[in-house]
Amino acid sequence: MSVLEMKVPSPGESITEVEIATWLVKDGDYVEKDQPIAEVDSDKATLELPAEESGIITLKAEEGDVVQVGQVVCLIDRDAAKPSGDAGAAPAAEAPKQEEAPKAAEPAKQQEAPKPAAQPAAAATQTYATGAPSPAAKKILDEKGIDASQVSGSGRDGRISKSDAELAAVPALGGNPVSATGSRSTTTTKLSVLRRKIAQRLVSVKNETAMLTTFNEVDMSEIFRLRKQYKEEFAQKYGVGLGFMSFFTKAVTRALQLYPDVNASIDGDFKVNYDFCDISIAVSGPKGLMVPVLRNAENMSFQSVEANIKDLAIKVRDGKITVDEMTGGTFTITNGGTFGSMLSTPIINPPQSAILGMHNIIQRPVAVDGQVVIRPMMYVAMSYDHRIIDGKESVGFLVAVKEAIDNPVAVLMGGDERKGLGL
Repeated sequence: MSVLEMKVPSPGESITEVEIATWLVKDGDYVEKDQPIAEVDSDKATLELPAEESGIITLKAEEGDVVQVGQVVCLIDRDAAKPSGDAGAAPAAEAPKQEEAPKAAEPAKQQEAPKPAAQPAAAATQTYATGAPSPAAKKILDEKGIDASQVSGSGRDGRISKSDAELAAVPALGGNPVSATGSRSTTTTKLSVLRRKIAQRLVSVKNETAMLTTFNEVDMSEIFRLRKQYKEEFAQKYGVGLGFMSFFTKAVTRALQLYPDVNASIDGDFKVNYDFCDISIAVSGPKGLMVPVLRNAENMSFQSVEANIKDLAIKVRDGKITVDEMTGGTFTITNGGTFGSMLSTPIINPPQSAILGMHNIIQRPVAVDGQVVIRPMMYVAMSYDHRIIDGKESVGFLVAVKEAIDNPVAVLMGGDERKGLGL
């Protein structure tokens, strides 16, 4: 028998262990080569584990197990023949019938067993009058000076239990005890490695950085006009939509070049400045919030930004995003407005020093040239690490973003909107 030992591959640099999130096959299944057999969680992403060969699989780890990179998690018998659909159909259909008989008999036994025990229980309850307290309950009521007739019992035949008496001894506001009538069940679920790592990183940011947030608002009127006027032509030429993210990405890369300290990070006692703008874009996926990176976004056109974001968002949605595609960003943009958020204080994505939060767009009255007009307005928030970024740089950066969004043709397109959009 030729057996292949499948080991956990390294998902990326510095990752030493993963968690088996879900087995996509069962022990004893026949798997095809390259067929996804499991989903594994690292501290940065959820990845699929494909079968290295075809054959019968034997699982060596359970869901929820934390395994080291290089550890054997399953065996594949490469000599095993692929089961025939016709040959295996009859036994598979007969197997449940053989198991059904004993299982069906078990409930009957379980129902009959309590009958003898039920009689003493019934007799016991008959020693108390309807609505009478149990001995433990009576003691509590007597100590508190509470009349049993004023207490509603939750036991059989209205019997007052110890818990009823304790509740009556601590009346709710208004003078009467309150009884819960709805479901009070709880569910406990273990957090994935990814979620635990995110929690750890977010707490460390709050504890280890001097994080502040500055706010501003932007007028989306010109971007609305450009999208309405050119969206069909843009989509026909490039096969992608003209969205808000390309405008904000271009505005951010321009502002980062104007305020280089925002495009920097702290490494011990040193400040590291980057001469490139790798923009992390927060994307919501089935496994939570992911932050794929646009490399050298400062050199991208509107079309390139939109195409890259679309490609990365699809990978996040399908669970095919790689660790390499989510590491190395120098600045993050997150858009809570897609979920209806009006205002927030986004948390820095370490080791970066700043993050821009976008929010929902609301038609609001604003003063323009002495006149009150209705404009589509958005609040923007920039959280930053005050250890490396001063107030002057943070406010100046956000004002630069506002200038580009308020007047994108002049600031981002050199005064020629068609040429700026590549049309």
